[in-house]
Amino acid sequence: MADSYTGEATLKTQKHRPRPVVEAPFGSNTVRLSGREWVITGTLAIGLCLSIPWAWQFIEPFEPGPDYRIPYELGNDYWLYSRYCGLACGEDNILVIGDSVVWGEYVMPQDTLTHHLNSLSAPGRFVNLGVDGIHPAAMSGLIAYYARAIRKQSVMLHFNPLWMSSQRHDLQTTREFQFNHPKLVPQFVPWIPCYRESYANRIGIVIERYLPFRAWTNHLAIAYFENTDLATWARENPYSNPLAKVSLQLPTPSTDLRHKPVPWTETVGAPVDFEWVDPASSIQWHSFQQTVRTLRARGNNLFVVVGPFNEYMIKEQQIEPYNAIKNGIDVWLEEQQIPHYAPPKLPSSLYADASHPLGQGYALIAEQILQDDSFRRFIDGEKQQVNAKNHNRPLSATPPQDG
Repeated sequence: MADSYTGEATLKTQKHRPRPVVEAPFGSNTVRLSGREWVITGTLAIGLCLSIPWAWQFIEPFEPGPDYRIPYELGNDYWLYSRYCGLACGEDNILVIGDSVVWGEYVMPQDTLTHHLNSLSAPGRFVNLGVDGIHPAAMSGLIAYYARAIRKQSVMLHFNPLWMSSQRHDLQTTREFQFNHPKLVPQFVPWIPCYRESYANRIGIVIERYLPFRAWTNHLAIAYFENTDLATWARENPYSNPLAKVSLQLPTPSTDLRHKPVPWTETVGAPVDFEWVDPASSIQWHSFQQTVRTLRARGNNLFVVVGPFNEYMIKEQQIEPYNAIKNGIDVWLEEQQIPHYAPPKLPSSLYADASHPLGQGYALIAEQILQDDSFRRFIDGEKQQVNAKNHNRPLSATPPQDG
């Protein structure tokens, strides 16, 4: 019995003896991936980042009508602008690109330049791709990185001399100030002296231009989360469901005017002493030239509209420098063999400020453009391109089937 007891006691002692603890080399919850697994994981992540923005176009309804323009609150939504460009392209369409003069700062969507061009020609042919506040330095980035779909199209490009009316407008001043669309301007070369941003943020902005996923997340933030990132919105709204905010209903162009549509004489009243910059050193003019080169390199057929600028607002001693700038623009466009048109002065009462016409001013400009000889040559060139496309289109390998 003793031997039996001793044996039982020995057995119990062995059963309850503590086992040695073996620690994982990187912690108990760490998952170590092999090289092959890392490649698979990276490929899946890249695939999701590329496919989600593409698939979202089929999930979120977006059907711009004939007088559509990017809503003011979506002016920084460059992912949506890229999508709009893709929908706007077509053999018979003429894409009108420019700043708030094209967008229509003082008028309703039904009274913009593109509306009047359409009403005097083919309905829906002219597409408003204007963006409020898109100065030439920003437009260059917008076209280069977010309007890649615009290829072999007819494009009416607008240039506003206002952006050369002072060193501040031209971004030459060394004093920092907040200007529109900083994410679109060159982040490193050429260096913009008034733009103060950290190098880390500049690098992030450059990366975003080539990653649709980053632009898409910004689209969600602007369209559905009051232009804040998801983390910030969640902190400010801890009891709200973020998925409920994504309603898939984009803001539509507002029916409310942003400014009272009255002549400039009732607001500004007196001429202004503009300080015109030298085109040779102008950041905005060089940026516009770069936009022209980008669009032409993509096979687009260009027509440029310069102005109209409210010359009644220019003090007499500044008229000569202004005319020199206009002449320089005309010479460069002639050298580049780009058809262009600079509308003559409108009646003073049809200007809302230095560069924005009122509704009747847009109607008059549209009529003048359609009657201009250089514009007619532009249209004739467009027709020749369309005919060449149709003539060179390969025949179907099989005859069409009835029904």
